[in-house]
Amino acid sequence: MRIIYFSRDYTPHDHRFLAAMVGKGIEVHYLRLERRGHQQEDRMLPPGVIPVSWAGGLEAYDPRKHRALLADLRKQVRRIKPDLIHAGPVQTAAWLAAQAGFHPLVSMSWGSDLLVEAESSSQMRRLTEFTLANTDVLIGDCQAVKEKAVEFGFPAERVVTFPWGVDLKKFSPGEKHNEIRVRAGWQEAFVVLHLRSWEPVYGVEVFAKAFRKAAEECPELRLLMPGNGSLAPRIRQILMPVNDRVHFLGQVSHEKLPTYYRAADLYVSASYSDGSSVSLMEALACGLPALVSDIPGNREWIAESEAGWLFPDGDEDVLAQGLITAVENRNSLGENAAAARKLAEARADWPQNVKKLMQAYQLALEIGGRR
Repeated sequence: MRIIYFSRDYTPHDHRFLAAMVGKGIEVHYLRLERRGHQQEDRMLPPGVIPVSWAGGLEAYDPRKHRALLADLRKQVRRIKPDLIHAGPVQTAAWLAAQAGFHPLVSMSWGSDLLVEAESSSQMRRLTEFTLANTDVLIGDCQAVKEKAVEFGFPAERVVTFPWGVDLKKFSPGEKHNEIRVRAGWQEAFVVLHLRSWEPVYGVEVFAKAFRKAAEECPELRLLMPGNGSLAPRIRQILMPVNDRVHFLGQVSHEKLPTYYRAADLYVSASYSDGSSVSLMEALACGLPALVSDIPGNREWIAESEAGWLFPDGDEDVLAQGLITAVENRNSLGENAAAARKLAEARADWPQNVKKLMQAYQLALEIGGRR
């Protein structure tokens, strides 16, 4: 099978999909729309992936260059002659692929593209409607994405849902008192890990305010906070009163991530929108209990599990109390840690979940053959 994989940028998620395709013996041609630099993958493309040199790869999508992009995309499709195109997010790469008129088209939702951006303006709604109308199969990572697509009129039977999953061997429980804690002198501290980007959609300001409140009551609270983003000045200002308890790490390579999960006692995300969050799955796989916002994507993982707890979306006071409660119950978190790993093993095993990707491709080929 020959596939064009067309994505907005190159992230750890793209690396995961590309590696899986090559591992299944697929000939993969990779088109990249932008080079934004935000959340980029630091690993090389998986061996065997064929990068396509084309009019894309822009610093950011420029509407003035749309005609040239679309013309070159059509040119590349004629040259490569793929069996199908896999493209996402919905309003960027998948929208361009839909305009190119090629079938079968497998569009992949990245969560917030359907859950947030699709309703953000009349223009985004039109882009979403056009893309879905020209999509043969839609891939989503949670039930909430499927339900939103159906609201837009997309047939439920043509949605293939599966969590993107993680490498359970790489992301696994390990020694809590590792070099990170020792280096910081945090062996006896209660360490919280926040991994989300410092952008509004991830509720990072809510988290920062909640941590400050909790830390003022619990002197043993500490925070590992990798990442960066547009809210960086505001986040640093909020955390200034407890700055001595925060370790700002900057961008952390994907290879080093397991060490940070293992160094923590609790994973926290205040995101306003998520599908099946990969960082949540990585935390669970490392046996790290989670305290996360009560939104549909998180609820599918945590609501009926002992692996963690939900707090009302956007409520910094309840989140702060949740942090304090976790510290107070730190000696009994072992059962939650075991439940977290068990949940990851049951639902977040990427080699198992990728079988659904192959099923999506097969369905798309069948639908395309009937056109």
